[in-house]
Amino acid sequence: MKRIFLSLALASILWSCKTASSSATTTAKQEVQVAINLNEIKDDKVMVTIHTPSISTDEITYHIPKTVPGTYSEDNYGRYIDDLKAYDTKGNLLAVNKTDANSWSIANAKTLDKITYLVSDSFDTETGKKFGGDEIFSPAGSNIDAGKNIMLNTHCFVGYFTNYMSIPYNVTISHPATLWGATSMTDLDASTTNDKFIMSRYAELVENPIMYAKPDYTTFTVDGMEILIAVYSPTGKYTAESITPEMKTMMTAQKNFLGKINATKKYSVLVYLSTMKEDDAKGFGALEHPTATTVVLPEMMPKDELVKSMKDVVSHEFFHIVTPLSIHSKEIQYFDYNAPKMSQHLWMYEGVTEYFANLFQINQGLINEEEFYTRIAEKITRANTLNDTMSFTTMSANVLTEPYKDQYLNVYEKGALIGMCLDIIIREKSNGEKGILDLMQKLSTEYGPTKPFNDEELFAKITALTYPEVGTFLKTYVSGTTPIPYATYLAKVGVTNTMEKVSGNVFLKEKIPYITVNQQTKEILVDPNIKLIDFYTTLGIKGGDVIMAINDKSYSLDNIYEMITESQNWKENDAITVKIKRDGKEQIIKGKVKLPYEEKEGLKATDSSKSKLKEAWFKA
Repeated sequence: MKRIFLSLALASILWSCKTASSSATTTAKQEVQVAINLNEIKDDKVMVTIHTPSISTDEITYHIPKTVPGTYSEDNYGRYIDDLKAYDTKGNLLAVNKTDANSWSIANAKTLDKITYLVSDSFDTETGKKFGGDEIFSPAGSNIDAGKNIMLNTHCFVGYFTNYMSIPYNVTISHPATLWGATSMTDLDASTTNDKFIMSRYAELVENPIMYAKPDYTTFTVDGMEILIAVYSPTGKYTAESITPEMKTMMTAQKNFLGKINATKKYSVLVYLSTMKEDDAKGFGALEHPTATTVVLPEMMPKDELVKSMKDVVSHEFFHIVTPLSIHSKEIQYFDYNAPKMSQHLWMYEGVTEYFANLFQINQGLINEEEFYTRIAEKITRANTLNDTMSFTTMSANVLTEPYKDQYLNVYEKGALIGMCLDIIIREKSNGEKGILDLMQKLSTEYGPTKPFNDEELFAKITALTYPEVGTFLKTYVSGTTPIPYATYLAKVGVTNTMEKVSGNVFLKEKIPYITVNQQTKEILVDPNIKLIDFYTTLGIKGGDVIMAINDKSYSLDNIYEMITESQNWKENDAITVKIKRDGKEQIIKGKVKLPYEEKEGLKATDSSKSKLKEAWFKA
């Protein structure tokens, strides 16, 4: 999973990875038949009918997941299920008892023929929390917009019966002919109004999202892998074709970087672009699956920023085909959707994945050294704001509960830095010939998608495949509580800390905005309740002023992203013209740009004697 947190700053302006299995006591011929009706949607609710296998017990429980792999949170998807009814073979109602937020116990189960229920949309309840609890992370949620878009994350719509997770799921989805389902699954029905998918077990179904919308997709092949890019853009601002060139360049580079690791033959990227209105998605980022990624981003983003964010989230999710798809523990292989036991190794599942998402870009020439150092320095800074003495393995195993839950974000910061340090150690000990990618290739060969490892045995296995120094690092800094001395490891490749003066954004300082929005008029206002920086005071702009236009380009809520991102290209003392409205009167202000500055820690290659190892680190 990858969240885009920069969008939180904009939100504050606007509103001032996995397989699983379970034993079954049924015959191999049995199956769960699922019918999802997208033709008759009322109040953003979809009817689901489940025809059950033969049940041999007097009572059976139907579950909707509490959590799903890759989210690392308890989301209780069952709260979006309504009016669940059970019927026997004669059509009579059976007694149903809801035992918790996600489970329904059904009596006289030996006579059970089918259950029916309604599924509500999670996107349009994220702000108001209509169904209680925390909002669902949008890429893991559901959108139900009749005739326009259905984001069908299958775990939101389909559950499982106790002890019947390992039998096939036969899923039929009826839908308008104008909607096409983008997915990595194979549609076995040739009609334009019905889709049929057969999955070998529940876990396989859960890992295959579908996005229904007006057909807007592209396909291309990279090194034998078929890649599908599907886009839903409500106003038509973006198309799949408009972003495919950048995605193809990036994913080609990723495949080149991975080399012989090739875990899947088809991969789908399902992109949902939100209007950011009150009834639309607010959680921006992506959720990985073995053969797909669901992405949610704001439609109002300028193309350059959209593509940049896509590169960030999709590259991260794509690298999950290495781990946890090919390398994972028993906790993931036998994932319990309603009483999950978490693995100790988020440093690898999310951390190494995030490290690869950055390393491959310099390895393949997509970014330069300076940009790579900037990213690493930012990760060090953010990691230092979190608990640096908490055991990473302990945090990982307990990530669903406090105080460990609050430290989850460190998987993208310290987790990636753990991957970097391990990479440098392996490079140093092998004279630059091997790195952490070699280790992951060996682990993938040792295990693979169907062979999990024991959590407590992974460090010993890694040490045996690498060097004693790697084992010492894992014990001291990953399972241990000692903060990592990043400077020590970076010095091995000739990189040292520097202090540099950098410019900031005139509209945002980290997550604190200097501007706000009138939701009724869509006007952008200078926040009257915050101390203004020189950019405003030197121009004579005051709190409460409405910013109508800058350099003859009009701005409002509809294109506020463009205003913020375009300002990042301004230089000190650039000429600027601002049209404002103060006390109902418009006026033009002319002046020069005054940027805010601050001292920031950075990284720089300063020891040329280590250049050979540094080049091996980046390019080998």
